[in-house]
Amino acid sequence: MKRWLKISLKILSAIIILIILTWLAGAFYISRNKKEILSSILAQLNKNLNGQITAGSMVPTLLKSFPGVSVSLNDVLLRDSLWAQHKHDLLKAKEINVSLNILSLIVGNVNINRIAINDAAVYIYTDSTGYSNTSIFKSKPKTEDKKSAPKSSALEVKKIDFNRVSLILDNKKRFKLFNFNIDQIQGRMQYPDSGWTGNIKLKTQVNNFAFNTRKGSFLKGKSLEGTLSAHYSRKLDAVILDPETLNIGGHPFKIGAKIDLGKSAFAISIAVDQILFRDVALLLSPNISSKLLKFGIEKPIDIQGNIIDDGSGKFGDPLIRVGIKVRDNILSIPAGKLTAANFDGSFTNQDTAGGIIGDENSVIKFRKLTAKYFNAPIKIDTFTVNNLARPIATGLVTSQFPLTNLNNSLSTQDFEFKAGTADLRLYCQADIDNFRFTKPVISGGIRIANADITYLPRKLHLVKSALNIIFNQNDLSIQDGHFQLGKSELNVSCSIANFANLYYYDPDKILVNLKMHSPQLYLNEFMPFLGPRSTKKKTASGNSMKTASKQLSNVLEVSKMNINLTVGKAIYDKFLAKNLAADISLRGDGIFFNKISVEHAGGTLSLNGSIIQQTGSNLFKINSKVSHVSVKDFFYSFDNFGQNTITNKNLKGYLSSLVDISGRISHTGKIIPRSINGKVIFNLNNAALVNFEPMVNVGKFAFANRNLSNVEIKKLDGTLNIKGDKIEISPMQINSSAMNFNVKGIYALGAGTNVEMDIPLRNPKGDENLTRQEKREARMKGIVLHLKAIDDEKGGIKIRWNRDHD
Repeated sequence: MKRWLKISLKILSAIIILIILTWLAGAFYISRNKKEILSSILAQLNKNLNGQITAGSMVPTLLKSFPGVSVSLNDVLLRDSLWAQHKHDLLKAKEINVSLNILSLIVGNVNINRIAINDAAVYIYTDSTGYSNTSIFKSKPKTEDKKSAPKSSALEVKKIDFNRVSLILDNKKRFKLFNFNIDQIQGRMQYPDSGWTGNIKLKTQVNNFAFNTRKGSFLKGKSLEGTLSAHYSRKLDAVILDPETLNIGGHPFKIGAKIDLGKSAFAISIAVDQILFRDVALLLSPNISSKLLKFGIEKPIDIQGNIIDDGSGKFGDPLIRVGIKVRDNILSIPAGKLTAANFDGSFTNQDTAGGIIGDENSVIKFRKLTAKYFNAPIKIDTFTVNNLARPIATGLVTSQFPLTNLNNSLSTQDFEFKAGTADLRLYCQADIDNFRFTKPVISGGIRIANADITYLPRKLHLVKSALNIIFNQNDLSIQDGHFQLGKSELNVSCSIANFANLYYYDPDKILVNLKMHSPQLYLNEFMPFLGPRSTKKKTASGNSMKTASKQLSNVLEVSKMNINLTVGKAIYDKFLAKNLAADISLRGDGIFFNKISVEHAGGTLSLNGSIIQQTGSNLFKINSKVSHVSVKDFFYSFDNFGQNTITNKNLKGYLSSLVDISGRISHTGKIIPRSINGKVIFNLNNAALVNFEPMVNVGKFAFANRNLSNVEIKKLDGTLNIKGDKIEISPMQINSSAMNFNVKGIYALGAGTNVEMDIPLRNPKGDENLTRQEKREARMKGIVLHLKAIDDEKGGIKIRWNRDHD
């Protein structure tokens, strides 16, 4: 063996032996002087305390810190001077292991290298007056000459470990509560002149992390695990945590902080990538998370934020600022889903600088938002939700899309779109009740062009449709509206006052003032309005877009509408009218004809009335004035008013009448036979009865030599009272080309005909040269036949003598 190696081994052996001997000496010293050493340790620990630390016993644990020596302090209590008042132990530990520097121990000093606190509870308490049991720690005395203050006078522990420790920070004055179950904390410390530095490895569970106990805890039930790099600056009196990765609830967060011990202030920075929005929301206090969970973001997002407390206690809550980036994601909101969503979002609970911190001054912002909303692409430069205590949303929404994108988006299935485009630009402001829009104030417009729309409940198919919807805050108007329904064309404009307020709360109070003009209308194409709405079974859904569609459908049915209509030509089956002018109201299940005038059959008609929708058929009431219309065309146009006894084929001449009738009309627009009741006062001029069966029968009975198949009547005034299938003929004097006669009685469309006729045998042609007075006097002279028309056994009419005549 080489000489230098032998010398090295001897030196190494000597050092080892020296260390062992020194350690044995220290161990022997501790064993012989436990009480003195315990007193020395407690004195060292109590040196800067404004209170007292006590230990029940001390047991040497020599092998735990070889080559140093260590002792275990059992049943340790740390209490401040006012413990008797608040009863909260700052520290209560079953065991504290203290590692000692053996050389300092031999020379009479106690130099603590390591402290391990096991199975303990730490309770840092601040009462409502601001007093804290941490006042037990005295401030370090200031010295003019740093060199004159021995460095060993301060407690400088290089290793601090916590195992199975409950840590509670309870501030009653500022309503803060932090509660941790610490599985393990390992701190490795250094003490430069500027303060101290350390690496802290922790593994803990958060029971409570409440900056304001009235609003709940952050991070509740979450685990914290990682290593932090900390620095204490004596000059700043602040602890600084360098940004390091800390696992929170199993997800890596980069966290940094500055804690100002002098002001009890702090600032925490947090950043995390690719985390689910829900996981982040559940880390926050309930007053915030309950609102954020109204939203959902399906794919992971990037988040960064800051939590700041200035230590003044002025606001109670810390200042929170959060920013998120969302790219190609799916955003769920109470009003539906935004797909292909991209935006930058932010949240702060102090929107106005210097203002309060809390819900009233909170704001959520979405910037540069692009997405698809039920297949409709939307773009919002900035969308803001202010004041989360009473949220108000504002934003400018723009969109251009084909209407077919809306198909299958509406659960009511009221509309089907086959073509057309929508161009939308709306500035919206709305209250948010449970994160649903209420009391909206909207400005802007929606332009629809080339639309092909079917309104399914009424089976109305509109093509080549276009309109411009203008929102002026609470009011709504429609301009440049054009619709084509079959062969009918309509140009439409309307205004609705206070629409926004009434839409949600009192839709039955909505009044639509609609102006319509048409070159031609085929009225039968509008018959679906007479029938009940077609309904389809709707699937249950919490989707707000579908709820809004259902609301719109309801509004369309219950709102009131005034229609001012002018039509060049109106056609309904056999009815043809020109220059129609109408004032119509729609109210609930009723259509009210306030005033209608029209040119028809060479004359004019004016009427008012109503149609009330009912099950099976509809009830109608009509008050009409007919002026000099062709009676033949008039009866033809109205399908002979539901009867076939006297028809347009039996009539000639011109009719004027006053009609006051009611009856029933089918959902397809046909008058229900024998349903009419009312009164008709009529005047016929230059009229004729052609092949009128009752008259022809009379001719066969008594006037075989006269032509009663074409009876001309220059003038006839009469009154008919219609009661279902019976027409009561008030006494009339009929002067015709074939005969003069009086008639009265009941004419029945079914059974019950009983018409009395007094017919003089005088031929009116023989009286043509008489004066009017002479004709009147001679009219009933001579032989008069008293006849009666009654039912026969075959459902027809027979003529017999009227033996009961006056």
